[in-house]
Amino acid sequence: MRDVAARAGVSAMTVSRVLKDERVSPTTRERVLAAVRELGYRRNEVARTLRLGRPSGMIGLVVTNLGNPFYSRLALGAESVAEEYGLRLVLGNTASQVQRERELVEDLISRRVDGVIVVPAGATHRHLSPATLGGTPVVFASRPPSGIEADAVLVDDFGGAREATAQVLSEGHRSVGFLGNPPGLFTAAERFRGYWAAHEEAGLTPREEWVRRGPHDISTAEAAAMELLDREDAPTALFCTNNRITLGAYRAVRRLGTSTALAGFDDFEMADMLQVPVTVVSYDADEVGRQAARLLLDRIEQGPDALAGPARRTVVPTAVVRYGA
Repeated sequence: MRDVAARAGVSAMTVSRVLKDERVSPTTRERVLAAVRELGYRRNEVARTLRLGRPSGMIGLVVTNLGNPFYSRLALGAESVAEEYGLRLVLGNTASQVQRERELVEDLISRRVDGVIVVPAGATHRHLSPATLGGTPVVFASRPPSGIEADAVLVDDFGGAREATAQVLSEGHRSVGFLGNPPGLFTAAERFRGYWAAHEEAGLTPREEWVRRGPHDISTAEAAAMELLDREDAPTALFCTNNRITLGAYRAVRRLGTSTALAGFDDFEMADMLQVPVTVVSYDADEVGRQAARLLLDRIEQGPDALAGPARRTVVPTAVVRYGA
C-alpha cells in the first residue's frame, strides 16, 4: 500500500480510502487506481483479517474422496450457499485417512476459516469437536459425529437401501447378493441394515455367503462380483452400496454374460444406458451440501453463542428409480 501511495503521490491513508470506496476526489481516485493497476497491487486479505480481528470470509469443506461424484456434487451445493453470503469455499481431500483429516482441519483453522464442513474419515471424532477447534463451528455431512455433539446432514441410507432391496425382491428375486464398503463405515452399515430389513419384511434371510463387505472402488467391486456370480448357486441379483460398486458389479455381469439384476445406492450419469436393468437409490447430493452450509452459516451468525444450542440433524430423503427393462 505504501508503494501505491508513493507512485500516486498520496498518503497510505488515501489509498486505503480509495480501496474501501470511501469519498475521495475523482482525480485522486483515478491516480490511485492507476498506480494499483501499474503495480499489480492485491490486498492481503489474510493479513487484513488478522489485523482487524474479523471473520475470514472463508469456510472449509473436507471430504474423503473427490473421485466420487457424490462429493463433487456436495461441494457444489455447499459452494452455492456460501456464495449467497459472499463467502469462499476452501476444499480439502483426505483420501479417507484420519491423520490427513487432522492436518487439513488444523490448517484450515490456522487460516481462520469461519467454519468447517467435514465428511469424517474415522470412527471417532473428538478431534473435530468445536471446543477442540477453538470454538470454530463444525458441521458433519453424510456421516454423523461419534463421541461428540455436532450438527449433521445425512442421507436416508437405511430407508433407501430397504426400499431398493424390497423392489428387487418384489420382482421375484429370492437370492440377492450384497456388495458393500467395510462395515466400520456408517453409510455402509446403514445400507446393509436396510438390505437385511427388506429381506426380513419379505420373510427371508440373506445367505451369508452372498455378502461381501469389503469392496471400496470399481476394481475391488468387480472382483467381488466375479467371485459371487461365478458360483453354481450364484445370486440372481446384487445390491451395491454406492455408484462405484454398482459399476464394478456391472463390469462383472458383462464379462460373465449373466442376466443378474442390479440395484445400488447413488444415481449416476448414463445409468439408463447400461445394458442390464438397474434399480438405483436417488437423492439430491447438492442438497446435502446446501443443507450443511446453511447449518454452518447459522452457527457462524450466532457468534460466541454458536456452541450453546443443541446439535441438529437433517436427513435428505431418497427415491428409488428403475432403469432398463
